[in-house]
Amino acid sequence: MSNQDVAETGACCSPLVREPLTEDWAGDLARMFKALGDPVRLRLLSLVASHEGGEACVCDISDTFDLSQPTISHHLKVLRQAGILDCERRGTWVYYWVIPAALQQLSAVLLVEGSTVSAADVCSADASAEVTA
Repeated sequence: MSNQDVAETGACCSPLVREPLTEDWAGDLARMFKALGDPVRLRLLSLVASHEGGEACVCDISDTFDLSQPTISHHLKVLRQAGILDCERRGTWVYYWVIPAALQQLSAVLLVEGSTVSAADVCSADASAEVTA
């Protein structure tokens, strides 16, 4: 079974519940999860994904962090190498966007059959937490 086959089957057939992951797919997922295991990279992913138009110039996101530009570039490179982001140079700037299939793979492997959690549920839970904090 390929990564694409698993991603297309959806939450009803989560591979963690249905059968053990193959060695190759576990390795691919581990690289992606490892890349997201750093708070800066997780925030970078969020900034790019939520940026207007679904892509962000490195110049738009660098000022968000108290880090040097080479450090930001390193973190973006790690996300690219993990297959989570892609990019394109336009003039002197590099624009980044999320690879939807990568996010689908990451989320599909964690969903459990019968799960009813949606993006709207997560957003409303986050809003409730902010109100009570």
